[in-house]
Amino acid sequence: MAAQFSIKDIVRPNILALKPYRCARDDYSSGVLLDANENAYGPALSPSSEATAATSGLDINRYPDPHQHDLKNLIAKFRNVPGPEHFFLGVGSDEVIDMIFRVFCVPAKDAVLITPPTYGMYSVCAQINDVQVHKASLTLDGQFQLNVDEIERQIEAHPNIKVIFLCSPGNPTGSALTHESIRRVLTLPNYKGIVAVDEAYVDFIDSSKEGTTATWVKEYPNLIVMQTMSKSFGLAGVRLGVAITTPEIASYMNATKAPYNIASTTSRIAQEALQPKGLDILQKHIAVMVQERTRLLEAFKSINGLGRVLGTNDANFILVEVLNKEGKPCNDRAFNMYTDMAKRQGLVVRFRGTELGCEGCLRITVGTPEENDVVIKLLTEQLSS
Repeated sequence: MAAQFSIKDIVRPNILALKPYRCARDDYSSGVLLDANENAYGPALSPSSEATAATSGLDINRYPDPHQHDLKNLIAKFRNVPGPEHFFLGVGSDEVIDMIFRVFCVPAKDAVLITPPTYGMYSVCAQINDVQVHKASLTLDGQFQLNVDEIERQIEAHPNIKVIFLCSPGNPTGSALTHESIRRVLTLPNYKGIVAVDEAYVDFIDSSKEGTTATWVKEYPNLIVMQTMSKSFGLAGVRLGVAITTPEIASYMNATKAPYNIASTTSRIAQEALQPKGLDILQKHIAVMVQERTRLLEAFKSINGLGRVLGTNDANFILVEVLNKEGKPCNDRAFNMYTDMAKRQGLVVRFRGTELGCEGCLRITVGTPEENDVVIKLLTEQLSS
């Protein structure tokens, strides 16, 4: 791939020609700051308010750091990536996904490839950006692995494919893709586009299995690894998505983004989570969630009316079949259970039966031990009636 791949051949021409907006803080960030038309008198918040307390020590009347080098350095250390030049930070993974479309895909001309069943935002972003979507489904044997031969056929049939989106562990599948299959896609001989590996759930993969591909960005010039602090870090509310890639690809993504897209509050909370104390808490939480995931998997085996647990169970959720009286996966029964548990009993899970290969399936997030007790109790009651 390295000998054939040229990033300039696949970046949109208007992005190559882009002169990025220069922020007021690009040159100087300290002193008497009268360069950005900010309000020097401070925020319109009561001194005794919770918002003021939450932002103590932050000059929130000032624009945030446009480059976030300190935060990027902490993520680089955590993910064993050389440095901040390998990063783009977005408002959640969804901005990262959208940025990939904006940098690489010419509207009404280019296409992307997805591998259903997979995360729905790839198709949503494609429609928003007027980009075609082609599909190469995962194996429908309950394991949900890549069909690399089908991916290659799609690439040959549609040479306008600029990006391949791979989700590992997948949503809604919970399956971690094998590293061997991802490497095969990265080195397809007739493909000269981007491979974006979405690793939102990577921290839940058992340590005995293959984990993140983030360190591969030093090896593959066409790789973008997407991660988030919403899942394992428990920071969904701060909205921080991460792209780890080559410095050249990162430079195009950073040139295209809004000047101050990462809020000061988001940055501070994320940096705190990446300190040693925060990382200790992270590991403790992951250990408990993995333990509870195992408990739910064992409990589901003894609940009459539940079928197979699909996927390889490498995320913080479980995808399980609901069966009808004849013992077959049943969308009607699964959907009725989903709505009844939410409306009458206050348990909200996700119906995924309309996804390819997921007939009759509910996706159930691993909660606290007390919440998981409720899951086991209500599933047992629902399926006994």
